[in-house]
Amino acid sequence: MTEQRLRNGYTTGTCAAAAAKAAAAFLLCGKNASCAELMLPGGTVCRIPVTQNGCGQGEACFYVQKDSGDDPDVTNGTKVFARVRQVEKCEFEALCRTGAGYYLEEYPQLYLTGGQGIGMVTKPGLSCPVGHYAINPVPRSMILGAVEEIARTAAYEEYLLIEIRIPEGEALALQTFNPKLGIQGGISVLGTTGIVKPMSEEALLETIHLEIHMKAVNGAKVLLMAPGNYGEEFLKKELGVPMGSAVLCSNFVKDAVLMAEKEGFRNLLFVGHIGKLIKVSAGVKNTHSKYGDGRMEQMAVLTRELGHPELQEWVRACNTTDDALALLKEQGLAKPLLCRTARYVKNWIETWSGGRITAEAVTFSTAHQLLGATENWQKLFDAWQETSGQSNLETMEWP
Repeated sequence: MTEQRLRNGYTTGTCAAAAAKAAAAFLLCGKNASCAELMLPGGTVCRIPVTQNGCGQGEACFYVQKDSGDDPDVTNGTKVFARVRQVEKCEFEALCRTGAGYYLEEYPQLYLTGGQGIGMVTKPGLSCPVGHYAINPVPRSMILGAVEEIARTAAYEEYLLIEIRIPEGEALALQTFNPKLGIQGGISVLGTTGIVKPMSEEALLETIHLEIHMKAVNGAKVLLMAPGNYGEEFLKKELGVPMGSAVLCSNFVKDAVLMAEKEGFRNLLFVGHIGKLIKVSAGVKNTHSKYGDGRMEQMAVLTRELGHPELQEWVRACNTTDDALALLKEQGLAKPLLCRTARYVKNWIETWSGGRITAEAVTFSTAHQLLGATENWQKLFDAWQETSGQSNLETMEWP
């Protein structure tokens, strides 16, 4: 049987550019097209289906229904609207001075702005300035370039305002990282290549790097990191840490550590459930199951190191890390094993960073209400509290 290839889709930026080009073509050339042809940043030419959405005196509006291909994108099927409107010079100049959109010198008579469902940037560190719509640089150029092509063909020499809106954007943003990154009220108009590649690990890594970068830009001195929801929930419930304070690195532990080092962090506190951190303690760089498991094997190794080789086979036969901890708890070994796990995690993080990061680690089991940590974790957590304005948080009281 031949392997079925996954189908690519188009980014919100590509959809917005296609809709804007179709609107400009109708307004300036009277052409009501069913498709818009675009040259993507990589040189590929694509034809995107477009639909008219009402046109009036001096303006036209079209939309594209986004096709994300086989990628599980929350914006798949969403309608991306573009309205192109003729404006007087005085309105254009006012927008350039005080508007929340974008003016590029290479397109001197075009102004791009956002509307309903396009998020506003509220934190520094993104590729869009604070107080402006979250329309990233490549989509900006794509949209303005597409409209300029039509204006040039039509020999149009006056001013145009291009407005992008995604009516479902505010609701969809709640399913994305946007609120955490400082984009409020909607989603971003994204895209670097114009194409959505299905289930791209690269896209997730870019998101993790962006979040680490923003922590650095906003002055963080200690980076708080967790693999995922378990770690974040632990931080909130047991340490009072607000949701969104920790960078969630998913399975990409070593990659995230290298990103942190590159962004200048020299102190990192890593917090996670034993089911994830036991893998990291064995030097596993990516904890996804497709790269192997090894949890019980590593717990057996640590059990032997604690001086109890007779329990190795019992531990190895357990189904989960919590099952193994139940066995070890009876012998008074559960907490020592958690602490040993944390020390190994600390060592690997410092090794991966080339010794440029000082790490502390905390691992836990909610099922057994047990915590294991490196010796100086509390000191580093206190430093994080002081530099993040969270100095009133309480320390947990787990055994």
